[in-house]
Amino acid sequence: MVNLKIDGKKVTVRKLSTILDAARKLDVPIPTLCHHPELSPYGGCRLCLVEIKGSPKPVTSCTTFARDGMEVTTKSPQIEKMRRTTLELILSDHPKDCMVCERAGDCKLQEYAYFYGIRDNRFEGERRIYTKKDNNPFIERDMEKCILCGKCVRICDEIQGVGAIDFAYRGLKTKIVPPFERDLDCEFCGQCVAVCPTGALTGKMWTNKGRQHFKEVDTICPYCGCGCNLTLFVRRNEVIRVSSKQDTINEGWLCAKGRFGYGFIHSPDRLTKPLIRIAPKENQVPDYVHRASDIKYQISNLFKEVSWDEALDYISTKLKQIKDKYGADSIGGLSSARCTNEENYLFQKLMRAAIGTNNIDHCARY
Repeated sequence: MVNLKIDGKKVTVRKLSTILDAARKLDVPIPTLCHHPELSPYGGCRLCLVEIKGSPKPVTSCTTFARDGMEVTTKSPQIEKMRRTTLELILSDHPKDCMVCERAGDCKLQEYAYFYGIRDNRFEGERRIYTKKDNNPFIERDMEKCILCGKCVRICDEIQGVGAIDFAYRGLKTKIVPPFERDLDCEFCGQCVAVCPTGALTGKMWTNKGRQHFKEVDTICPYCGCGCNLTLFVRRNEVIRVSSKQDTINEGWLCAKGRFGYGFIHSPDRLTKPLIRIAPKENQVPDYVHRASDIKYQISNLFKEVSWDEALDYISTKLKQIKDKYGADSIGGLSSARCTNEENYLFQKLMRAAIGTNNIDHCARY
């Protein structure tokens, strides 16, 4: 263990902990744009500068390990002046379109500019201008808003193990791009979108759907048996965005389906009432109806809508008839990996105890 002082307060942390880790243990605020607790230290934004007693110059707290007897100052006129100047330099190369930016109200750069009261910028000059070109289906990339914090690069490499993007060029021309500046073509997990501190990376499905005035609903991802926690952002009874919190079982990480595969919720083709198949008369149904594309024709002509009571009575009657005539093992049950563990438990109980068969299966693949 390591003992040190931060702003006069004593704190004990494990070895190889950084000054930033120790400060957060004391709930001492230090601004950061490039740091993430699950990613390797980077020290690129330079906002987390602190003073160490005996050190000739400030150091980045996210890359400096805590040492025994260290005395750290996180706030001083010099440090605050350096942080403000750093923010002004970052903002000098950033679009001033917060009014229409998708991340307004949830942008760390905007938040720090607010707390430091930056209205006018002393630094004017050449600014990066990029032609927008993105033909991928899920992620909107606005590289003019990128502050080169490197979070997206590190999470793609260190967490996902994909390495779909990286830094290219040098100096003012530096930017983060896929190989050979082609269109983004990856797993589209959206992890880069989740860690981006500005509006450089957003979901295309979220555009103009709402920013901060929504209701948050915590739930479970419906796509597989991993049980990832989701937070649904709901506006006017419509899910407009999906995210996940860091203090959940999946630590905030999601796959492509969990983050972007929520369109089925409000799909016009989604069934809302039970349907019972109508036995068609001979020569009543044309051949093309049997194709998967003719769903609407099939529903309107081969099925009829019924109440839940009528549907359950129909199911139980048919199952009893089949069991009496052919035996319980002539019946099989296919459950869904999208159901909860509790629902699947009840389903297998129904098949084993009520019907009397062990013919139960389901698909747990993605």
